[in-house]
Amino acid sequence: MMNSTNGADYIETVVIGAGQAGLAVGFHLAGRDRPFVILDGNARVGDNWRCHWDSLRLFSPARVASLPGMRFPAPPMSFPTKDEMADFLETYAEAFALPVRNGQRVTGVCRDGGKYVVTTEASSFVCDNVVVASGTFGRTPYVPGLADKLDPGIVQMHSSAYKNPAQLQPGSVLVVGASHSGGDIAFEAGSAGHPTVLSGRVHGEIPFDIEGRPAHAIFPVLWFLAQHLLTLRTPIGRKMRPEIRAHGGPLIRVKQADLSRVGVEMVAERTVGVSDGLPVLDGGRVLDVANVVWCTGFRQDFSWIDAPVTDDDGWPLEERGVVPSSPGLYFVGLAFQYAFASMLIGGADRDAEYVVKHLTGNAVSHRPRAKALA
Repeated sequence: MMNSTNGADYIETVVIGAGQAGLAVGFHLAGRDRPFVILDGNARVGDNWRCHWDSLRLFSPARVASLPGMRFPAPPMSFPTKDEMADFLETYAEAFALPVRNGQRVTGVCRDGGKYVVTTEASSFVCDNVVVASGTFGRTPYVPGLADKLDPGIVQMHSSAYKNPAQLQPGSVLVVGASHSGGDIAFEAGSAGHPTVLSGRVHGEIPFDIEGRPAHAIFPVLWFLAQHLLTLRTPIGRKMRPEIRAHGGPLIRVKQADLSRVGVEMVAERTVGVSDGLPVLDGGRVLDVANVVWCTGFRQDFSWIDAPVTDDDGWPLEERGVVPSSPGLYFVGLAFQYAFASMLIGGADRDAEYVVKHLTGNAVSHRPRAKALA
């Protein structure tokens, strides 16, 4: 229940973001009978997944796509589509009656005395705690400044706006950024008959077919490593964290052999300039293309938080989600927040539970029972 304070609603905790991390936090808060609200700018729970390109499927199987209290309703080694993931999140929020308020995009967080004030486009809230669950790598698309100098006749879009090859005009395609999203989109463009160049260094590839039979034995081992070895408690985990945050991931479902098979030309050179309106690689090669898809990632932008809570690279200064410099401020769902698994669906539970235990002073948990799913 909320109380009114100087025109603003008061509640103990405001969770920002109704993705998997924010909902997992809500589950644990509800299990401790703590008053909270989850604010999300999207129209529906799960829209953060629905907005991705049409053919996207999870890169990890359903067996590790569950949230606390509810398994993902699919065969363990199947790979859910982005819409199935979205519907699961929506069902999850409904099953546990989590107090999500959609259409409430947060525009600011600041301190006022001993409380936080969370402002949305429509209202404001006064609270003791704020849990930011606004995205793994950030929600602000990054596009290099050279994009503005390209010929206006070239169709350009960031990967966040790409849906399918029908958006591309006839002619060749340049995909900038050779992580798994760049590889997947380049594969689609090549398969649709577009001469396609994939620009950027490939950061390795998963050396097996993730949907093949051997993966049934391999994935449990990888999940164990992601949960227990690649963490901030181990030297290898601490070394890997900045690499994961700074660079694109490896090719996962689509491999280099698949790209070659559909005619995609892979070039390690980065796209660094413009000549006569056309993109130029760092080796000086000019590419005469009709389309450019920027798979250049996202940036963290917490400028709406009125507190010095980020480092020089824009990442929150937190310890397993706890911000020492701002008591009552927390983060969940960050890339490698505690472990490699933190950026996967199934990793949300542990990070969320840790944050909620800290927030509630280690209150005893009484988990609500999950509704059965077929």
